[in-house]
Amino acid sequence: MRERLRQDVGRTHLGLMLALTFSTGIIDAVGYLGLDRVFTGNMTGNVVILGMGLTGVDDLPVVGPVLALAGFMAGAAIGGRTLRSFDAGWSPKTTVLFSLVSTVLVACAIVAFVDESPTEPLALAVTTALGAAMGLQAAVARHIAVKDVTTVVVTSTITGLAADSAAGGEGVNFWKRRMGAILLIGAGACTGALLLQWHLGAGMLLSAAITIVVTLAGHHSRPFTSQMEPFDS
Repeated sequence: MRERLRQDVGRTHLGLMLALTFSTGIIDAVGYLGLDRVFTGNMTGNVVILGMGLTGVDDLPVVGPVLALAGFMAGAAIGGRTLRSFDAGWSPKTTVLFSLVSTVLVACAIVAFVDESPTEPLALAVTTALGAAMGLQAAVARHIAVKDVTTVVVTSTITGLAADSAAGGEGVNFWKRRMGAILLIGAGACTGALLLQWHLGAGMLLSAAITIVVTLAGHHSRPFTSQMEPFDS
């Protein structure tokens, strides 16, 4: 299995990032439908909700989007600072950071299963933690540098898909991964919404399981030489 993962590292990383894109769709559905209309992965949507919420229209939330945004930025900052001295790709610290994302998702799922009707402070804490986890995931995915797959947003992916389909050029070669990312984040949102009918924590648990599998596969995809990389930056 390790040899298969290492045969084409680029393809392996693409598959793993697409899996995380699906996972993000799940988490965003959980956040929006289960945690008072707050996106925890799609910060563009969150900023729009925050802007409208500040006007007082339709009782849109303000505190939740602010906390999710703050958590996302904190998570992204931690990821960027941790990986700043490493070349693009998968390093030992990548494994550690994705493991941290998995841990946060599992912890949030446990909280949701223990308290099926969380109080507002607890729900806001879960929202902040999920935002931090998604920010960390986005920063690590950015460092892995799979073109057109950020794992948290698909606006630029849709733009590239449409623009290159009309203009032609080298970008046309990436239409499969772009379409895959778009479809997978939508499928993840659909899955998250369906799981929410059963339990608030179900989507978080599935997202955590996906992240754990991605972490293990990515760790084993590293070439033998990278296993000797220094762990300290």
